[in-house]
Amino acid sequence: MARSDVVVIGAGVVGLSAAIAAQMRGFSVTVVDREGPAAGASAGNAGAFAFTDILPLASPGILRKAPRWLLDPLGPLSIPPRYALQIAPWMFRFWRACSPSRVAHSTAAQTSLMDLSRAELEPFLAETGTLPMLRKDGALQVYESKEEFDASLPGWEARQRHGIEFRHMNADGMAAIQPGIAPRFTRGTFTPGWFSIADPKLYTLALAEHFRARGGVIEIAEISALRPATDGADIVSTDGLVRNAARVVLSAGAFSHRIARTLGDAIPLETERGYNTTLPPGAFDLRTQVTFGGHGFVVSRLSTGIRVGGAVELGGLDLPPNFARSQAMLKKAKTFLPGLETTGGTQWMGFRPSLPDSLPAIGHASTTPNVIYAFGHGHLGLTQSAGTARIVADMLSGRPAPVDLAPFAPDRFR
Repeated sequence: MARSDVVVIGAGVVGLSAAIAAQMRGFSVTVVDREGPAAGASAGNAGAFAFTDILPLASPGILRKAPRWLLDPLGPLSIPPRYALQIAPWMFRFWRACSPSRVAHSTAAQTSLMDLSRAELEPFLAETGTLPMLRKDGALQVYESKEEFDASLPGWEARQRHGIEFRHMNADGMAAIQPGIAPRFTRGTFTPGWFSIADPKLYTLALAEHFRARGGVIEIAEISALRPATDGADIVSTDGLVRNAARVVLSAGAFSHRIARTLGDAIPLETERGYNTTLPPGAFDLRTQVTFGGHGFVVSRLSTGIRVGGAVELGGLDLPPNFARSQAMLKKAKTFLPGLETTGGTQWMGFRPSLPDSLPAIGHASTTPNVIYAFGHGHLGLTQSAGTARIVADMLSGRPAPVDLAPFAPDRFR
């Protein structure tokens, strides 16, 4: 193949967004992926640009809920027993990240990346011809009791300090926004600034087509290692082929840490295995995303159907899927939205790449400035894709970063 200025490893929404942003700066770009565009979490997520979701998963609130959740093997948070020992070091770092001072630090950093991503989103969609796919339907978080609602208030106060708009409401107010919610949910909070995409897989595939139309190349190969080189970086694939590029961007999702390790960087990335079921488009008259936070899942309206999914299974990359988790969420969704038609759905499981403090790794590899890391966005890959792409393009161009990158430093866990 012809030598590219930049090789991006990963054809998910973050990798393709970064590739297009690099093209816009005049670089020749090749994308390499083990399966092809939109093969991973970019295909099966809830489709949300969750710019209001500034609070890290690692927080005192999750520590309070975790013991109860972990008792239910099909609940919002689970760790398969055979994976518990392997994930213990990551869980220790997660626990440390839940201290109030670290949560405040992570929230400030997350907010800066969210603000950048929101500012970059619509210009990026316009540039790539995908702006018609954007929806601005908001999101409704619902609560089953006054106690659950009261427990959420510190989080909303933190959002208010950062200028995020929301409205608390009773059951009548909720019904005006989204009819058909079971009466057990007595309170809710609506965030109008919550955007979504018509379908995350179709969006990512559209980015791939736009990238190709601008002269970009997408190759299928599984990358096993990166090596510093005098003229850039060597990219080694499992078939023995060695590619070379002046610069490399590593955005391989949940597999990124395995490749980063070949450059000497031990980055504690874990895999939140997410499950969902996508029902036919007429399964429910859904008008906004509904979040059942106490149960760890959401119901989203896509152009291709109604998606019921979420929850966290910390089970790594190699264990087989447990689709009983998808079925458990679907059963709850039927109880919470009695008019939901639950037949004819398609189940899915995907890997969310997550770091203990809920922030991605964005920065240079420790052994070479010619490799840029941009991975570990957890639940927020789609949300933060345009902002991350802007940062990567600035790094490739030698421009100052638009946000402070210190909180996202790949070596922060040393």
